[in-house]
Amino acid sequence: MATKPPPKKNLSVLKRARQADKLRLRNQSVKTEIKTQIKKVETALSSKNKEEIDKVVKPTIKLLSSAASKGIIHKNTASRKISTVSRKVNAALTEDSSGTSH
Repeated sequence: MATKPPPKKNLSVLKRARQADKLRLRNQSVKTEIKTQIKKVETALSSKNKEEIDKVVKPTIKLLSSAASKGIIHKNTASRKISTVSRKVNAALTEDSSGTSH
């Protein structure tokens, strides 16, 4: 009795698997970077240093927008996170300039 040869590997399936791995790693990296940036904003807000806050907020918003445009995170998620960061920054800056806390 002759044994059956192993099934042929489908090249498109193999390529799809390679692409999926590459995308998964990229997405994971960007999501981690988003979390890190948001933590940096929180740290800057707690220090109440206006220059430090300004230096950290812009790249954070840019990263969130970029991730949304590439489909790494949903556009509503990016919008919500940007809104939250902006609200906290504005609250911190107005509190800092007026000298009173709300």
